[in-house]
Amino acid sequence: WSYRAQDWELSNRGRRLDHVWSSPNLVPSFSGYEILRPARGWERPSDHVPVIARFDLD
Repeated sequence: WSYRAQDWELSNRGRRLDHVWSSPNLVPSFSGYEILRPARGWERPSDHVPVIARFDLD
């Protein structure tokens, strides 16, 4: 969400999502993801939005 927009949530443009890469053998273990959108609203945010990937490895 761009620093150039006064209201980054309203403009909903310019996002930079970090990536999570996995080897093919982990694909069956993938259980979900979360984009930490609130991080962009922190007092001194990055221009990236963290991504969490979940894998069930039990």
